Amino acid sequence: MITTLVQRASAASEGCAYFTVSEAITNAVKHSSATIIHIAAQTTAHELIVTVTDNGHGGADETLGTGIRGLKERAETLGGALNIDSPPGGPTMLRLRLPAATTLTAIAAG
Repeated sequence: MITTLVQRASAASEGCAYFTVSEAITNAVKHSSATIIHIAAQTTAHELIVTVTDNGHGGADETLGTGIRGLKERAETLGGALNIDSPPGGPTMLRLRLPAATTLTAIAAG
């Protein structure tokens, strides 16, 4: 049996990351004609970073609607930030940065 210790974000941070990715996928499919969506997540000693990039036509405006604005507020409440870069013509990239957690979870395999 192999046991690996994995650093996990807090439940609140994991929830924020989940809803951010879900909203980004929904927006890319509904509004930007994206055909490719790339999701990346990494942890450093100090933060959880999640990036969602699509190849749609861009032009996302966080002042319209409540989805992205609500996600930004949630990230800020947790001490993080959500940035969006979506020039007209695309691509769109959302980058979520949240404080890293200190929780270690044992995962057994085999």
